[in-house]
Amino acid sequence: MPEQAFGTSADDEISLRDLWDILWRGKWLIIAVTMVFAFGSVTYALLAEEWYRAEVLLAPADEKSTSGLGGQLGGLAALAGVTVGGGDSAEALAFLGSRGFARDFIEDYDLVPMFYADQWDAVASQWLGADREEWPEIRDAVKFFHENILSINQDRESGLVTLAVEWLDPQVAATWAETLVRRLNTRLRERALREAETNVAYLQSELAQTSVVTLQQSIGRLLESELQKLMLARGNEEFAFRVIDEAVPP
Repeated sequence: MPEQAFGTSADDEISLRDLWDILWRGKWLIIAVTMVFAFGSVTYALLAEEWYRAEVLLAPADEKSTSGLGGQLGGLAALAGVTVGGGDSAEALAFLGSRGFARDFIEDYDLVPMFYADQWDAVASQWLGADREEWPEIRDAVKFFHENILSINQDRESGLVTLAVEWLDPQVAATWAETLVRRLNTRLRERALREAETNVAYLQSELAQTSVVTLQQSIGRLLESELQKLMLARGNEEFAFRVIDEAVPP
């Protein structure tokens, strides 16, 4: 047993010596490769485009967080069983991350040429290249927007939402972040107003057509609830999310 152990140790020593000889003979190749990668890393760091990240911290709007008229009428809404604000925050987040919301934002601000500036001739206001099939379109821009520009994260414990926008210009990144929040609140607020107005019109029509007292009372309670929703939506600009920390140019 001692002789076998001694032989194994000798083999290990020879193998390490051989390995060292191999590394020593190739030392110049190792140094050259290391220098090439180091030079490439420094060059990329100096020449690569800088992307800036602007963030907005949001809180879901509810009866405890609304401001303005919505906050003043929060107690009344709570007594009536009416939710102040945009309702389900999960639905609002889904709307924020939807393709339709991104498409409308990109189209309204004509961002496709900005996203693909290397393929756009700003002087002639047209795409480069003769093949129209290779020109970027709105579907490409929406995919680029979700994969590279917009990110949404929600803290499950606190419920706070961080909306982040990354872009080459820090001021533009901050402006887009604020604009997205404002557009989200406006879109959901307008949708709630349309739904409440439709419900109010329907309930008023039904109330005028019935003569049953109990049915009139039931419709009256529903009508009162919808009227309160309508009033609260009109007076609350931060309908879905309340801004806790505004975006600043990074």
